Amino acid sequence: MPILDTLLAEARNGAANLSDLIRGKGLRLGVTGLSRAGKTVFITALTRQLTLLGKSGKNALPAFRVAEEGRIIRGKLEPQPDDNVPRFAYEDHLAALSGPERHWPESTRQISQLRLRLDFERREGFRAGGSSLTIDIVDYPGEWLLDLPLLQKTYADWSRETFEASAGAARATLAAEFRSFSRSLDPAGPEDEGVARKAAEKFTAYLRASRSESYALSTLPPGRFLMPGDLEGSPALTFAPLPLPEGFFAAPGTLAAMMERRYEAYKTFVVKPFFQNHFARLDRQIVLVDALAALNSGAEAVRDLQRGLNDVLAAFRAGHNSWFNTLFRPRIDKILIAATKADHLHHLSHDRLEAILRVLASRSIARAEDFGAQVDVVALAAVRATREAQIKYGKETLDAIVGVPLAGECLDGHKFDGRTEAAVFPGQLPEDPRQAFRGDMLATPEHMADVRFLRFRPPLTPQGAPPQQIRLDRACQFLFGDWMP
Repeated sequence: MPILDTLLAEARNGAANLSDLIRGKGLRLGVTGLSRAGKTVFITALTRQLTLLGKSGKNALPAFRVAEEGRIIRGKLEPQPDDNVPRFAYEDHLAALSGPERHWPESTRQISQLRLRLDFERREGFRAGGSSLTIDIVDYPGEWLLDLPLLQKTYADWSRETFEASAGAARATLAAEFRSFSRSLDPAGPEDEGVARKAAEKFTAYLRASRSESYALSTLPPGRFLMPGDLEGSPALTFAPLPLPEGFFAAPGTLAAMMERRYEAYKTFVVKPFFQNHFARLDRQIVLVDALAALNSGAEAVRDLQRGLNDVLAAFRAGHNSWFNTLFRPRIDKILIAATKADHLHHLSHDRLEAILRVLASRSIARAEDFGAQVDVVALAAVRATREAQIKYGKETLDAIVGVPLAGECLDGHKFDGRTEAAVFPGQLPEDPRQAFRGDMLATPEHMADVRFLRFRPPLTPQGAPPQQIRLDRACQFLFGDWMP
């Protein structure tokens, strides 16, 4: 039955892809990221930039070749392509970023989609003249992506890996109550709904604490435990790992068998439909990473982010696309891994942030390239919330950033009100990216060794103008440039 389901899903996807090809449609771009990486802001800013191209003489995306050459005619939003997928609320998010009460939009909670079209002029040659590229942007929570490896794991495998991870230095305290309760249970005892519910509650509390801003841990499947939606309270979300001895057999009617059955139901009714209906049809993928949050939290959070990134990237069906597999088994032929919030650093550290990201994802980059996919890394800010300046500190001149810190942000005992502009020295990232894994992350003056990266309010952007950005144009060139010759 699972094989038949897979074949039927791929047949449906093939029919949809053939329809797109006949109608001359373009590519499907997946946008995802781990916790608080800025997916909503990225899609909103990208859409704003692309729909303003060709409407003025100024080009805000100089590294995007077709725009720099003045060949963009227009960018415009198109009707929602899939009737069963929510539309990305672009207008609402754009409004949130604008005006005196501007704020960052709410995080991604479900899958959504947006279609836009770029009309452009091909350069002189055999196919010179007007053309267009349609881009379907598919937004989905990165936590869902972390669920895809579960398809290859048994309940016993997942339980063992989860308990091993929860014993690590960064998690042991957070997981203490969950681990203690689980160890008090008898996997071979009778199934019990109340026990299962309590175990799931304690497990979810541990996952939620791990994802808090103070810890910024990343590897937290099952993803729907933190954003259950309409599945909240269902048996498919009422299970938890158990400390099973090696070679344990879950006999029918036992607590372990109950947990195993619900784990398999989660894979069948939650994970597989996401993979078959949405994920398997992607052509290009960008993975957004809030590396600064992990760097703030220390070396263990950085190593945890590395594990999370490798799990995410291993889920992609990467490789070079031929005409045949574009129709029936499409592969992701380009993957961009982006460290967001580069505006929280001085530009002297942007290349260093990219170097850290490349080390974080090195294993998965090599794997994807071996399959024929192109992979790149970039440090970017889809919306630049700061500007750069130099400040005097005693006899030293420091490279600073200037912006309005979010209300409640603290630095050196000072609490910001969310309205007052401040100049902040964010420190410099080390030249050797491996230092991030050892905990000696910031190359700062001795008296500022405890500086943390602050969060800033969105900038006030003139009406009708695109927001300032950092390297978003480079991302556009990598993702779309070869489709716009």
